Amino acid sequence: MFHATMRGAIEDARTLAQLDSLSRTIWQAHAAETVTDAEAQGLAEALHTRRSAVREAVAPVGIPLGRVTLFPPKRLQRAPERSVAIERRRRLACSGPMPPALASRFTTGQLAVLRIVGDEMARNGACGLCIDAIAARAGVCRRLAQGAIRLAEGDGLLTIQERRHQGRKSDPNVIRIISREWLQWLRRGGRSAAPALLGSIGCKTLHPTDRGDPQRGGVDTEAKKGCRRAADDLYGSDRTRICADGGTERAMR
Repeated sequence: MFHATMRGAIEDARTLAQLDSLSRTIWQAHAAETVTDAEAQGLAEALHTRRSAVREAVAPVGIPLGRVTLFPPKRLQRAPERSVAIERRRRLACSGPMPPALASRFTTGQLAVLRIVGDEMARNGACGLCIDAIAARAGVCRRLAQGAIRLAEGDGLLTIQERRHQGRKSDPNVIRIISREWLQWLRRGGRSAAPALLGSIGCKTLHPTDRGDPQRGGVDTEAKKGCRRAADDLYGSDRTRICADGGTERAMR
């Protein structure tokens, strides 16, 4: 009687909690010698079969079939115009995102990514953009942007602060530049100090011609004469010269 009742209860069970309760009842009856070993073993096998069927029928609440996460799938990121993305990437890489000694370690695409990070650091003190936004602004793919940031982190140029949240979507990572050389480069606006120093070597300070100060009334009454005018005055402006006997004669040019 007990064996038939428990088998019917097992077939009617719809949840795992009900099956667990029936399992405890069966083994308690076995301990009280209400059922034999063979009957208890048969009921245990029926429980196992029914438990597998219930688990297959249970679907996670809110998750579509065939999905393992509540979050929507990531869309494949593609540039609308590949030529435009390549041009943007090269322009950013050539704009001096970091000192030449540091920039020589990275490729063109990686330099474009680090330029976006450096601009956000100079503007806001840290870069809080998501990786997709950084990649889109730099004209590269998501994987290349992630690799460039991780490579810079491995070289000790920046730090990455993760902002994870259990049970919900995490916030974008916060990227901060810690390289002194790179920070000084950003403070100078991406310019090196060498040209300013070299520009003052071997040059004289030129001043405009002093033509007098009209406020003082000290304007020169005699016009300044150039080299050609002075030569003309020497040989031709006064065309008469006094002779040795007191006479005058015309000067020959």
